[in-house]
Amino acid sequence: MAVEVEPRTAAAVQSPGRSALERLRDSDMWFSFTRSPLTVTAAAVTLAYFLAALFAPLITPQNPFDPASLVYADAFTPPAWTEDGMAAYLLGTDDQGRDILSTLVYGARISLLVGFAAVIFSAVLGISLGILSGYVGGFLETVIMRTADIQLTVPGILVALMIDGVVRVQFGGEMDEKLAIMVLVLAIGISDWPKYARVTRGATLVERNKEYVQAARVIGIHPALIMLRHILPNVMGPVLVIATIGLALAIISEATLSFLGVGMPPTTPSLGTLIRIGNNFLFSGEWWITFFPCLALVVLALSVNLLGDWLRDALNPKLR
Repeated sequence: MAVEVEPRTAAAVQSPGRSALERLRDSDMWFSFTRSPLTVTAAAVTLAYFLAALFAPLITPQNPFDPASLVYADAFTPPAWTEDGMAAYLLGTDDQGRDILSTLVYGARISLLVGFAAVIFSAVLGISLGILSGYVGGFLETVIMRTADIQLTVPGILVALMIDGVVRVQFGGEMDEKLAIMVLVLAIGISDWPKYARVTRGATLVERNKEYVQAARVIGIHPALIMLRHILPNVMGPVLVIATIGLALAIISEATLSFLGVGMPPTTPSLGTLIRIGNNFLFSGEWWITFFPCLALVVLALSVNLLGDWLRDALNPKLR
């Protein structure tokens, strides 16, 4: 009896030399992605944030960090659609006459930079320690995992505050933009590495007993190469999900630290700093100064979280 083959599968079999774009289009993940309007919307919003942050100098009507471009007489201008609004300032201005829309784009640029760098730092640290502890085992595994357990009992924001405070004491309490970004990345990254380490260690314990790893040991491949070439690619699925959701959490952590006054300096505000600045004028009637940064942060974090949820389902056959 003849068996009919789906056109998508047949194309994959008959054209082994297809381009990466064609293979992506015929993959199950792309099929799952295009069938979820919510996921497509979240991806479009996230992409819009990234493009806006990348091309901020080209698309914003004003450079909010250039004093020469500020008009202090236009301070506290409400949004353009209100009675006293001005067409030049779509979302209004803050106490220094800076265009809110421009500050949002530049602020998202800083937040995304810190979030991405913190996720990369924590992922590299956590994956390295997780694979090492799972493959080597013994006393090293005990030390790494008990350290992770101890750190998990302390809220991540407190760990970040402690690291930021230690650095500020060493530098006299004042930090420029570059140093503030590095401290934020270090603080958020160190507070988040245990979750990567625990997931990676569990996956490594499963992979190290499989035949391909045992065969690599028999032929004398160095343990470091086994961990890098054989085990690492097979434990990246869960890590990608954690990293996607971790990006949203890192952005929120940066905003929290900046709101508390231990993040970016006011001269180079992120979304958190903009919220902190606008909070001073919330009860004086200038609601737009804090409302739009809050809205931008919520939309960005929600979009990234929705992408993380979809990626979790797409990479887990049991949840499809």
